[in-house]
Amino acid sequence: MDRIDAMKVFVAALDVGSLAGAGRKLGRSPAAVSRAIAFLEAHVGTELLHRTTRSIALSEAGERYAAACRRVLAELDEADTIIGGEKSAPRGTLTLTAPVTSGEIVLRPILDAFLDAYPTVSARLLLLDRPVNLIDEGIDVALRIAHLPDSSMVATKIGEVRRLVVAAPRYLKQHPRIAEPGDLTKHQIVTMAHLAQSWTFPPLPGTAVPRTVQFAPRLVINSIRGAVASVVGGRGVGRFYSYQVADQIRDGEVEIVLTGDEHAPTPVHLISPHGRSSVPKVRAFMDFAVPRLRSHFARLAKDAGVARS
Repeated sequence: MDRIDAMKVFVAALDVGSLAGAGRKLGRSPAAVSRAIAFLEAHVGTELLHRTTRSIALSEAGERYAAACRRVLAELDEADTIIGGEKSAPRGTLTLTAPVTSGEIVLRPILDAFLDAYPTVSARLLLLDRPVNLIDEGIDVALRIAHLPDSSMVATKIGEVRRLVVAAPRYLKQHPRIAEPGDLTKHQIVTMAHLAQSWTFPPLPGTAVPRTVQFAPRLVINSIRGAVASVVGGRGVGRFYSYQVADQIRDGEVEIVLTGDEHAPTPVHLISPHGRSSVPKVRAFMDFAVPRLRSHFARLAKDAGVARS
């Protein structure tokens, strides 16, 4: 059996979540899919998948092997594209990743429109709130909201976002004025799980030490959408990236406070492993998405600026 073909079957099974689903996707019988997986396991000498009648799960070795398979298949796809010439039509599977909320709110609608425009391209969008090794996991494009470290990745800036402290108008009317970060200790705080006990603000002029406000939160939640909903409902004060509350700011459901105590805006980039930008499907997506994303973040900055004034 061809090992590369078996790798494709293995990755397809992971993508759809079952051996039967991989068979339907590839037009193969369940027995043929099982033989391909068994062939790989015999080749590497260990179990790659834990199987039940309804699902599959990667073993510890399988996780490492899956990353290697995705990398090998991506490199083969890239090699085929290069041989095919620069004018090759976009085709194949485009793999993208983004944090959960920005992926849902910002990237997914643009990806949907891209797929409508390019019917020969399919896509995998991985929404993950964890660090991702693009090369190991076979990812073509990632959306990143952060100051990027120096790396071999190709980065295209598409905008920037602010970190805003917001509350519902009715909450603000019923509670003490928030004039400086220390006033937050007098308020009900709605916060994310990883920011459960404190928020940090820039140093005061003439100092170099960031200000940290400690508090006992009224609500800790691991869902950004849930936290936003609670703040809109008047349950307390929250802190979010501007894109996460853009609609609520525009509709007057929340107001921005402490505008003079914000951190500098955080840049937003699309990044791709070096060399992937020459692959037609990646190049087509970047050409399609970058101007739309820049327009989105420019509009977001304008709306937040109006709300701020």
